[in-house]
Amino acid sequence: MLAAAQQPMTSQTTTPAKAPEAPMLTVTSSAAKIMRDQLARRGTPQAAIRFGIRGGGCTGYSYLFEFEDSPRSNDHVIVKDGVRVVVDPKSMILLKGTEIHFETGIRGHGFRFNNPNVEDSCGCGESIAF
Repeated sequence: MLAAAQQPMTSQTTTPAKAPEAPMLTVTSSAAKIMRDQLARRGTPQAAIRFGIRGGGCTGYSYLFEFEDSPRSNDHVIVKDGVRVVVDPKSMILLKGTEIHFETGIRGHGFRFNNPNVEDSCGCGESIAF
């Protein structure tokens, strides 16, 4: 009886599929509209909004949210509906995946930051911990 020709065994390595990367930062349309209105009211529609993290607060950090007339060359820039939001590189590490939203409701109105990196926050919601 003749033996069948044996094919050499080869091994294949497959790389696991990478999970989709979280967006750097998401600005909802409702938030962009309010930002655009505030920039126009201020008389600087070409300016940007600076979003960041700063030290302080009862749990360690707080959000920085202010007008920015001169963005820095190393800022991350997110554009939504004609509004630029700029974030410095150090803050982006802690803000990656955050959604900026504007809410109105019975308890008032304001910007809300849905940050998946936050591990704790204070009772008033002004201070966060990572």
